[in-house]
Amino acid sequence: MNRSVVETLIGAVVLIVAALFLAYAFRNVDASTPGGYEVLARFDRVDGLKKGADVTIGGIKVGTVTDQKLDPKTFQAIVRMNIAGEIKLPADTSAKLVSESLLGGLSLTLEPGGSDKNIAPGGEISRTQGAVNLMDLIGQAIFSPKAPAGETPPAPKQ
Repeated sequence: MNRSVVETLIGAVVLIVAALFLAYAFRNVDASTPGGYEVLARFDRVDGLKKGADVTIGGIKVGTVTDQKLDPKTFQAIVRMNIAGEIKLPADTSAKLVSESLLGGLSLTLEPGGSDKNIAPGGEISRTQGAVNLMDLIGQAIFSPKAPAGETPPAPKQ
């Protein structure tokens, strides 16, 4: 009988520690509903961009990618993002996908323009630059014709 009492006490301690851990985790994680407003942008390619990726301006996080889907008519990728409410994007803002590291992963960088008008909630960023495929760049560097020093490379055949 002593053994079952000890086992019960140890089980109770484990449950209390688990409850404390959960309370700590919920208190220190920002699990609130995102505020702000939604903006969308169309890209030719979004290789490696994931839902939840950071949207930044000057390296500072100002939003999050909330969704991405393919437009069946234009075959462009439509990226939806949630921008913090205090950030007002000029109408001529541009969006570009940049690599977070050499190992992959993309984030979306916004470059605000100088327009007096702002993008309305639900509006669209019209100037975009898609992801650059690293393997294509490496292939071009390896297989492009090399000219000897001082000479110009031959023109590509058409």
